[in-house]
Amino acid sequence: MTIDSLPRPLPAAAAGVVTAAVVLQNRRGMDRKAFGRTGVVVSVIGQGTWHMGESPRERAREVATLALGLDLGLTHIDTAEMYGNGGAEEIVADTIRGRRRADLFLVSKVLPQNASYRRTIRAAEQSLRRLRTDYLDLYLLHWLGKQPIAETMGAMESLVAAGKIRFVGVSNFDVNDLGAATAALKRERLACNQVLYNLAARGIERDLIPWCRRQGIAVVGYTPFGGFPRPGSEGLKLLTEIGTRYGKTPRQVALRFLTRAGIAFTIPKASNPEHVRENAGAGGFALAQEDVDVIDAAFPAPHGPVPLAMG
Repeated sequence: MTIDSLPRPLPAAAAGVVTAAVVLQNRRGMDRKAFGRTGVVVSVIGQGTWHMGESPRERAREVATLALGLDLGLTHIDTAEMYGNGGAEEIVADTIRGRRRADLFLVSKVLPQNASYRRTIRAAEQSLRRLRTDYLDLYLLHWLGKQPIAETMGAMESLVAAGKIRFVGVSNFDVNDLGAATAALKRERLACNQVLYNLAARGIERDLIPWCRRQGIAVVGYTPFGGFPRPGSEGLKLLTEIGTRYGKTPRQVALRFLTRAGIAFTIPKASNPEHVRENAGAGGFALAQEDVDVIDAAFPAPHGPVPLAMG
């Protein structure tokens, strides 16, 4: 399947570019919403693949874990050329073999040392070969390096024009970096910024999320369970109490809180079937405002500006 044969995205008005997102559900009950101004409907909770593809002994288990996630509606899969030195992309290829490509939202990333114009194009083509697909839905610069951003964004636009990627994005960019990337694009619009975001790292809520909301840029949070409250802690007790009222686990409550913004998505990595099912179970409900307020107070965001965290 090629990009030209894909279903049309939602119109901009329905995509929730600057207003609340239109939350839909697929037949498996997983929440989906428009991916920023692209209008493409994507599963709110996806699947990360960091550290996958590093051990041949783990290959079958990793494929089975990702496949279960797809069966449960976690169709947004994030990977990178860095993960397992390309091994994670090969794991994803094995997982999606035989599945309808249009049902998936595949994301990969180019390393900053490979982000010159020519090397970005070459890196993307290598990722496509490892993934055994004709195109990526989204291609990201993994983090800002020494290569001029104009070169990288120019290569990204060439990849879009060639039908090899649908959308251009970045990862680990602060507001100033986002401004530079946006200015460097001549024909495309920045679709995504992927950043560290969890209950212990909420610094992006102060400036970055509002900026991305105004620009219609999706924010994808990685490592959503970083700094998760320990057993016996007051924080975990609180999440447990809230979850009990909804019939959800503490981690499902956390995922719902972290994706409450209309532009927010998350990509937890699951290492076993139980974790996959738990992640998938974070859809289909919304936290009441009073519960959002309680969580906000228990896991407060920084009061002032903080450097963008990476993990």
